Amino acid sequence: MTSSRRLSTVILPIHRWNRGGRPLWVRAEELGFHAAYTYDHLAWRTFRDGPWFGAVPTLTAAASATERLRLGTLVTSPNFRHPVTLAKELITLDDVSDGRVTLGIGAGGNGFDATTLRGSAEEPWTPRERADHFEEFVPLLDQLLREPTVTQEGRFYSANEARNIPGCVQRPRLPFAVAATGPRGMRLAARYGQAWVTTGDPKLFESGTPDQSVEAVRGQIARLGAACEEAGRDVSELDKVLLTGFTPGSPLESFDAFVDFAGTHFELGFTEIVVHWPVPDSVFELDTPLFERIATEALAQFG
Repeated sequence: MTSSRRLSTVILPIHRWNRGGRPLWVRAEELGFHAAYTYDHLAWRTFRDGPWFGAVPTLTAAASATERLRLGTLVTSPNFRHPVTLAKELITLDDVSDGRVTLGIGAGGNGFDATTLRGSAEEPWTPRERADHFEEFVPLLDQLLREPTVTQEGRFYSANEARNIPGCVQRPRLPFAVAATGPRGMRLAARYGQAWVTTGDPKLFESGTPDQSVEAVRGQIARLGAACEEAGRDVSELDKVLLTGFTPGSPLESFDAFVDFAGTHFELGFTEIVVHWPVPDSVFELDTPLFERIATEALAQFG
């Protein structure tokens, strides 16, 4: 992954592939997006009672429908994944796409994924428990994607002679984009990430201001730098990815508003900004001509 200014999109996995899904991914490549991601959930928020397809099969289909577009998850989490089975799926996806996959990975939240695989009486993991699982999940997944055979006994996850031959097309493995804001997640990003992902400060989304959001994100980048220094790594080695849609303000209300928003965040050090593909009658509703103008013209405003 290289550090430059890039624009990418998220296509929610809500479209039947043969009834409108495939053309979206093809169009994302035609528009020149750097990457097209999808969410890796069992269900998500207001889309829970409608169509919602699996991330890895969707990305596999997208890999067969495109040639240059990078593909990935924003983000996969331990909420319903195990490193051994996930590694096998990722190696397959990396092979089908000929090395175009980025794994966005995070600790997960307390939404529907957090309880779907557990008994009805069980509570979702606490933030500490999510961090505990994530701290074990990422190193094991890293090892599984790098080594042909892995045996590892862990508190939460184990592998017994897990075979992953021939490994990833991308060497030594496909890149990780680690979503993190807390200290433990930042340390994982510094050690294992090729990129770092944020959505901003969630506490500011409903009641904060754009200026407060910028300062909060500036602080996150500073903490990432400290984590990289502790790990003996230059923070400039990591791409910095902002997933939009969860910060105060309305950066997509006009072309100029988006350019201002993007410019501010590129100046902070972000290398990639991700916008949601428009979804009518949802929080991601957006005029298609405006969306396509942003995709094709926004980056040119920065020289």
